[in-house]
This record gives sequence, structure tokens and C-alpha cells, in this order.
Amino acid sequence: MEGGRPDMAWIPGGTFSMGSDRHYPEEGPVRRVTVGGFWMDHAPVTVAEFNRFVAATGHVTVAERAPDPALYPGADPSSLVAGSIVFRPENFAASRAPGSWWAYVPEACWRRPEGLGDARAELADHPVTQVAFADAEAYAAWAGKALPTEAEWEFAARGGRDGADYAWGDDFAPEGRRLANTWPGPFPRRGEPGPDRYGTSPVGAFPADLYGLSDMIGNVWEWTADYWSPRHPTGRGCCAPPDPRAADPSPSFDPAQPGVRIPRRVLKGGSHLCAPNYCRRYRPAARHPEMEDSATTNIGFRCVVRR
Repeated sequence: MEGGRPDMAWIPGGTFSMGSDRHYPEEGPVRRVTVGGFWMDHAPVTVAEFNRFVAATGHVTVAERAPDPALYPGADPSSLVAGSIVFRPENFAASRAPGSWWAYVPEACWRRPEGLGDARAELADHPVTQVAFADAEAYAAWAGKALPTEAEWEFAARGGRDGADYAWGDDFAPEGRRLANTWPGPFPRRGEPGPDRYGTSPVGAFPADLYGLSDMIGNVWEWTADYWSPRHPTGRGCCAPPDPRAADPSPSFDPAQPGVRIPRRVLKGGSHLCAPNYCRRYRPAARHPEMEDSATTNIGFRCVVRR
């Protein structure tokens, strides 16, 4: 498209089959959806780009602030300190309990994703992580952009391959090639140092899709603007509806935590922690709920500009 943006790809919009009836139940039912054309960042926002935003605005991320006790009834006040969630596979090795690979680490934030020393220089070209939904929104507003809707994100990730399981077709590893940064080997066993170790990778390290978008699958999950719902709306009539944005937060609350009234948003794309034996969400149709205040070592974002 004429008058382009050098840091963004033009996504022409159109009608596509959103969701999947062949994988996780929250991905269905498949329905035809229409999105308009929009610009999308070529890659997830990097640590260097987020650093420029913080330097220009003085933004303090959610992970750098102590949590509000009112939002966490029953929590030990001494545990409500600034910090975020870090992947710690050694914890699983010790306990073997599902989910034990996560730990809340004081002082972990976008500058120190693991809670250790300042990693901004080392990870400058990696996706920024440890950003909550409000941080992603603040960056987007500063950049004159917005967060994509779930439908926009999925349409772009499909790269014109409507109905395919993966962004590149129906074979996860064609001819044995890894086409996205996903977990190498059985999760959560820690890989050896080298090209197959776990962790984020520099943006663009894997092939871009047909729109020129990198890392839509794997590397980091990405925030979308939509509130979570356990299933896609079924829709009515014969015609594809426009982008069905989920704007009501009430269905998004976690029923397993009735005392916590923090809305959840839809994450898309899977991350470097997705593996065949644990999380097969390295697909355009895959989706996952995340509380707005969550910041982890495998969640980032990218932005769009609508025409």
C-alpha cells in the first residue's frame, strides 16, 4: 500500500475462518469474521524500543509497583511487593508439581526479566517482557498506535492461509525445520546452552510470514485488546460479521478465584515455552486468558494502526 510505515506491515483485511474446532475447546466454534485493513508492527516491541518509551515518558510499569492489597483479598501483605512472575524450571525438578515452574520474584521487571542484573543491553533486540496490559496500552498510546483486537491478530498471523493449523501451513516442522521459537524438547526440562536453549530470541530470528510479520508464533505471547471469553460467540445469519470485539469484562473474571475481580485479556501466539507435550498453542487460532496485571517472562506485545 502507498504511503507505508517502515516499521509496520500493511495487512489488507478480509474475511476468514476464525478459531479452530480441532484443538482446545476455547478456540471454537469456527466462524467467519471480517476485519478491515490495518498496519501492524513487523515484530514484537523490543527491549530497546520500550526503553526509549520509558526514557521519554518516565513510565513505571505494573511490575515495578507494589500490588494493591484491595485487589488480592486474603493475601499476606508482606508478599505484596513489586515484582513479577519468572520461569524457574528447577522448581519443577524439585517438586514435580504442575505449574511449579513459575515463581513470583521481587524486583523482576522489564529491565530485569529474571530478577537479576540490568539486562537492557544484552536483550536490546529481544521482545520486551514483564509488561502488563496497562504497560502495553501506555506504550501504544505514546507511539500513536493501538493494541490489536483478537480477530485482527489472528487474521494477520494466518498470513492468508485460511484454515491452516499453523501460520506457515499444516506441518509444524516442515522437513524438520523449526519455524518459530518454541520449546526445544520435552517441557519443562531445561535445554543445553546453545541454539536449542530455552528463552526469548532476537526478533526476526525466524522466517517472517507472507505479510512480512516476524514472531507471530512463539517467542512471546502477545496482548490483544479483547477481554477473555471461554468460547467464541456463535454468531447468527449467513454473512460474516465485522470484527467481533469482546468489550465486556464480566465474562473474563476467573471462576477459580471468585474473590479476585481483575479482568482477563486474550493472549495470542504462544511462546518459547510452548511444546508438544505441554502447550500446543503455537498456532494462529490458539488463545489464552491472562489477568491484566500479570507480567511474566514470556508475555510481550505489538501494535497496530487502523486506516
